[in-house]
Amino acid sequence: MTGPADVERVFRAEYGRAVAVLVRLLGDIDLAEEAVQDAFATAVDRWAADGPPPSPAGWIITTARNRAIDRLRREASRADRHAQAARLYALDPPTEEGPVRDDRLRLIFTCCHPALGPAARVALTLRLLGGLSTAEIARAFLVPEPTMAQRLVRAKAKIRDAGIPYRVPREADLPDRLRAVLAVLYLIFNEGHTASAGQRLTRADLCAEAIRLGRLVVDECSGSWRGAGPAGPERSPLLPDEPEAVGLLALMLLTEARRDARTGPDGALVLLGAQDRRRWDRGLIAEGQALVRRCLRWDRPGPYQIQAAINAVHADAASVAETDWGQILALYDQLMVHAPGPVVALNRAVALAEVAGPAAALAEVDRLDLAGYHVRHAVRADLLRRLDRRAEAVAAYDAAIARTANAAERAFLRRSRDLLACPGS
Repeated sequence: MTGPADVERVFRAEYGRAVAVLVRLLGDIDLAEEAVQDAFATAVDRWAADGPPPSPAGWIITTARNRAIDRLRREASRADRHAQAARLYALDPPTEEGPVRDDRLRLIFTCCHPALGPAARVALTLRLLGGLSTAEIARAFLVPEPTMAQRLVRAKAKIRDAGIPYRVPREADLPDRLRAVLAVLYLIFNEGHTASAGQRLTRADLCAEAIRLGRLVVDECSGSWRGAGPAGPERSPLLPDEPEAVGLLALMLLTEARRDARTGPDGALVLLGAQDRRRWDRGLIAEGQALVRRCLRWDRPGPYQIQAAINAVHADAASVAETDWGQILALYDQLMVHAPGPVVALNRAVALAEVAGPAAALAEVDRLDLAGYHVRHAVRADLLRRLDRRAEAVAAYDAAIARTANAAERAFLRRSRDLLACPGS
């Protein structure tokens, strides 16, 4: 028997692929979404009675295509609607190889088109490629569901009205457009890694979705199907040797490898230095480090690759005492060249504290214009604590607590402040 949970697993794995194929066939995002949703609703009953088909993805795509034809005919009020339905009906059923692979990449680039704002890019990517509901996306980004629904409606309308093409950009435009895609995936992952609000420190679903899409981009950008040869289908590169896509995937894998160790049994935040490294996922670490080595062979460093290398150094250390902080500081110096900014400088100051001491790091932190960023105040509080400047450290903890909406972070900061404020501690 196939139950709703089985259909849900197929939905999570294949929704984006099915929508991408239907968008290509229909040229209409809303109609494509509705047809795919109808197909999955049908699957709940049909698969429960008949069992799952040999190719669930192919079944969903074919059923969605037929649903779209029916809807076009039913709602047709003009000759072009009839013509569109006839054209769809005449098409061969979509295969699962060949254009299906490229369809997903086309849809990612459409969602991340520069004509859309950053928030709309993230929302559309999660909706169309990830299959997240409007309510799920709204919860992730701290806006009411009607607000997110309107954001999605406006983004899809802009794609339609501005004639944003559903395609992989031309070769000359690919590097800039790919940067926009990677930035969206990075935003999704960061929101999952440390949720901006809520009771839980992390959002594992968002991390998993960002990694899944990151794998897709790396895979798709390494080649596209170009026909069968003697040994089967061959691939030619769409964007050959693009190390930043690989670097981002490595960064996400190495960061995700520590997720289970970042919280205790009660959900409390555990900082890197206090984590039980036996709980780190060695499989993800091995995969991430292999990708970092692959990037090093290209010798074309960029921000995601450097951040991945920093995380690889942390992963190499059996304990915090064995961490090569000198190498990490050198990597942050390199990151400041490629992506200068106050948040990078703040993270560099954390490494500087381990190499040159907390006083040197505090001088750097005090120069940063990050008054509204809770992490800056938390780092400053810890440096002041290490310098035995307790009253100032307590005030810095209070500033950090006031600036975060994540309950797990707030609880950790309160415990640190209260421990410091206790006489004799």
